[in-house]
Amino acid sequence: MTMLEITEILDTPQPADARLTLPFGDRQRSRLRTQLDSGEEVGLMLPRGRVLRDGDCLRASDGRIIAVCAAVETVSTAYADDAQLLARAAYHLGNRHMPLQVGAGWLRYRHDHVLDEMVKGLGLSVQMEQVPFEPESGAYHGGHHHLLQLRGH
Repeated sequence: MTMLEITEILDTPQPADARLTLPFGDRQRSRLRTQLDSGEEVGLMLPRGRVLRDGDCLRASDGRIIAVCAAVETVSTAYADDAQLLARAAYHLGNRHMPLQVGAGWLRYRHDHVLDEMVKGLGLSVQMEQVPFEPESGAYHGGHHHLLQLRGH
C-alpha cells in the first residue's frame, strides 16, 4: 500500500473528509511524513514558502479534502493593559526572531523560561498555557485569511 500524498493547498475552505492536526513547527514544512488524525500515514508534498494555518484545506492525491488543525502546544502568553509595554515586549521578542501571536492585551510565543523572565522584567505578566499557536505570518510573506482571526486565551 502506498502512502497518501497531500499535494495542494486550496484557496477556499471546503467540507473536509479528514483532519490533520500539526504543531506550528510542522505547519511551516512543505515536506513532511506524518499522520492524519485517523492514524493514516500521509506525506506532505506542498509548494514551498507557505505556512499552513488552522482551517486551511488541502487536497490529497486521491481527491480527499484534508482540514488543517493547529495542535495544542506549550506557549507563554504575556499580558499587559498598557499598549506601550506590549509593543516593547513585541519588539524585543521580534529582535530574537521569535514567532509571535498578537491579541488584544496579550502576546504569545513558544514557551521559554529565559524569554519569560525577560518579558516579566519589562513589566508584563506571563502565564504558561496549553493552546493552539497561530503566530503572525510575517510582513514579507503576504497576508492570509486567518491572520486577523484572534484566538481567546
